[in-house]
Formats: sequence, structure tokens, C-alpha cells
Amino acid sequence: MTKRIVTIDDDENMRALVRHRLGREGYDIEEYADGQAAVEGLCATDDDPDLIVLDVMMPRLDGKRLLRQIRNGELSISPETPVIMVTSRGREEDVLSGFESGASDYITKPFSPDELLARARRYLGE
Repeated sequence: MTKRIVTIDDDENMRALVRHRLGREGYDIEEYADGQAAVEGLCATDDDPDLIVLDVMMPRLDGKRLLRQIRNGELSISPETPVIMVTSRGREEDVLSGFESGASDYITKPFSPDELLARARRYLGE
């Protein structure tokens, strides 16, 4: 069965990077342009994603708040779903805040698409 990766980022270029690099590896990629759209889309299905790639700073619902909702079981997806936070905020306090929000991993922009693939494979058990 093909693994499903959800990418949530208000930057179309970042969603395209995830779509092209991870999609080229055969993963199904589902995209949302902000946290609120992701909540609506994720709650509309009973199928949990295998991995979420999540931006921190987005309109309507930011990534840290969305991640807290996931981890607290407030959405209809597993609170154990691995989440890689992707952000331009790379100061130590930002990274620590991301982990405190429940991130499985944290990548600072800009980053190599191959690094994202390696981290994704780690959480997908490949």
C-alpha cells in the first residue's frame, strides 16, 4: 500500500518541493495551504496520513496550534502520526518550542529536498 504524506504550508513553492521530491518516490501527497484547510480535509476522511510535513507560520491556524490539536486527540487522526515541522525559524528557542508542541522532527528552511526525503523515510519505516 502506498504511504500517504500530508503537506501543510502556505508557500506554494514549498508544497511543490514536497510534491515533486516525495511524490517522485511513489508517495501519495495531499496538500493544504493553511492549518484550517488541513483540519477540514483531515477530518473529512477516516484514513490517517502516514506522515505530516507541517509549516509553522500560516494564516488562519498556525502549525504549532494545529500540532497541539493533533497531539491532544482533538482531530479525527491518530495523535501518534509523525509530524516533521518545516520552518524558517531556526533559533534554539523556536526549535525547542516546536518539539514542545509535539513535533517528531524539525527542519529549518532552506533545506535539501534529499534531507527531507531521508527524514520522511525514517518515520515511514523505510
